Amino acid sequence: MNTIQYLEDQAARAERLAKRITDTLTIERLLTFAGERRREIEVIAGRRRSA
Repeated sequence: MNTIQYLEDQAARAERLAKRITDTLTIERLLTFAGERRREIEVIAGRRRSA
Protein backbone atom coordinates (compact mmCIF):
# COMPACT_ATOMS: atom_id res chain seq x y z
CA MET A 1 0.00 0.00 0.00
CA ASN A 2 1.49 3.35 -0.98
CA THR A 3 1.30 6.56 1.04
CA ILE A 4 -1.66 8.02 -0.84
CA GLN A 5 -3.67 4.82 -0.48
CA TYR A 6 -2.86 4.70 3.24
CA LEU A 7 -3.93 8.31 3.79
CA GLU A 8 -7.12 7.78 1.75
CA ASP A 9 -7.94 4.72 3.86
CA GLN A 10 -7.39 6.67 7.10
CA ALA A 11 -9.59 9.55 5.91
CA ALA A 12 -12.36 7.21 4.79
CA ARG A 13 -12.30 5.32 8.10
CA ALA A 14 -12.54 8.54 10.09
CA GLU A 15 -15.47 9.75 7.96
CA ARG A 16 -17.32 6.44 8.35
CA LEU A 17 -16.80 6.47 12.11
CA ALA A 18 -18.00 10.08 12.35
CA LYS A 19 -21.31 9.01 10.78
CA ARG A 20 -21.87 6.31 13.41
CA ILE A 21 -21.35 8.27 16.61
CA THR A 22 -23.29 11.01 18.33
CA ASP A 23 -20.61 12.86 20.32
CA THR A 24 -20.22 16.25 18.60
CA LEU A 25 -16.65 16.89 19.72
CA THR A 26 -15.47 13.49 18.54
CA ILE A 27 -17.23 13.95 15.20
CA GLU A 28 -15.49 17.31 14.73
CA ARG A 29 -12.10 15.81 15.57
CA LEU A 30 -12.61 12.87 13.20
CA LEU A 31 -13.67 15.14 10.35
CA THR A 32 -10.72 17.45 11.02
CA PHE A 33 -8.40 14.44 10.94
CA ALA A 34 -9.95 13.27 7.66
CA GLY A 35 -9.54 16.73 6.15
CA GLU A 36 -5.89 16.85 7.16
CA ARG A 37 -5.25 13.46 5.54
CA ARG A 38 -6.97 14.63 2.32
CA ARG A 39 -4.82 17.79 2.28
CA GLU A 40 -1.73 15.61 2.67
CA ILE A 41 -2.89 13.57 -0.32
CA GLU A 42 -3.25 16.75 -2.39
CA VAL A 43 0.27 17.88 -1.45
CA ILE A 44 1.80 14.50 -2.29
CA ALA A 45 -0.14 14.20 -5.55
CA GLY A 46 0.92 17.74 -6.51
CA ARG A 47 4.58 16.89 -5.90
CA ARG A 48 4.30 13.79 -8.07
CA ARG A 49 2.67 15.75 -10.91
CA SER A 50 5.35 18.43 -10.89
CA ALA A 51 8.23 15.94 -10.64
